[in-house]
Amino acid sequence: MISFKNKKGLGRGLSSLIGEGKVSSNTKASISDLRRNKYQPRKKFDETSLNELSDSIKSRGIIQPIIVRNSNSDVKYEIIAGERRWLAAQKAGLHEVPIVVIEADDKKALEFGIVENVQRHDLNAIEEAEGYKRLIDEFSYDQEQVAKFIGKSRSHITNSLRLLSLPNEVIEFVKENKISAGHAKILVGLENCLSISKKIISKKLSVRQTENLVRVYKTPYKKLLRNKDPNIKILEQNLIEKIGMNVEIKNSKNNKGSITFNYKELGQLNRIIELIKQNY
Repeated sequence: MISFKNKKGLGRGLSSLIGEGKVSSNTKASISDLRRNKYQPRKKFDETSLNELSDSIKSRGIIQPIIVRNSNSDVKYEIIAGERRWLAAQKAGLHEVPIVVIEADDKKALEFGIVENVQRHDLNAIEEAEGYKRLIDEFSYDQEQVAKFIGKSRSHITNSLRLLSLPNEVIEFVKENKISAGHAKILVGLENCLSISKKIISKKLSVRQTENLVRVYKTPYKKLLRNKDPNIKILEQNLIEKIGMNVEIKNSKNNKGSITFNYKELGQLNRIIELIKQNY
C-alpha cells in the first residue's frame, strides 16, 4: 500500500494534490514510456546526488512511485513528480519503474512539480522564483494565493520573485551555487550588483560581509569618502572585506590619525579583540 505523507509546514502538499487529481491506476511502466514534465521547475540535477540515489535504487529499488499523467505525445506518460527517481533508475539500469497515473491538467502538473521540490528543498532560489512566476503568469495566481498554496509567507514569495529582477549573469551565479540566495537578496536593486557579486565569489565573502560591503557603497558613506586619499580608501576596503564590518581610517597630513571599527554586536567586538591578541 502506497502512502503519501503531507510534510508539516507545507500549504497543501502532495497528498492533497493526489487526492484532488483522480488516481486512474497504480502499476509499473517501462523507463522508455516516460518523459520529463515540461512544467518541471527544476532545471539542474546534481550529478553526485543522482549517483547516490542510483546506488540506493540498485540496493533497495524505488520505494516511492513516480507520479505521471497520460501523455498525448509519442510516449505513454508524462512525469509530474519523481523525475529525479526516473533519471536515477536509468543510471541503475532498471527497465521498469513503479508509477501512479493520475488525471491532471497543466496547472496541476506545475503545482505538483513545485510542491515536490519545495518539500525536498531541491530547487535553487531562482528555480523556486521561476516556479512561482509561472503560477502567477500562466495560471492567474496572485502572490497571496501562491503563499497559501506553498505554505510560505507572503513576504517570502515577494522576496523570492524579486530575485528575478537581477541581471542574467548574477542569476546564473545563483543557479550555479556560486553565490547564495542570501547574497542575492542583498544585491537586488543595486546598480553595481554584478561587480559586487564577482567580488563575493573572488573573496569568498559571507552574507554578513556582503551586507557590510554594500553598506560602504551607499551614498552617505561614499560622500564621506569622496575627498579621501585613494590609498586610504583601498586600505579601508581591504579591512572591510577581511573582517566583515565597517572601518574608517582618518589620517592627517603629518600621518597621525585613528582607525574606527564599527561593530553592531558583541560577537564582532570579540572578533576584533581576538585579531589584535593573535597578532600582537
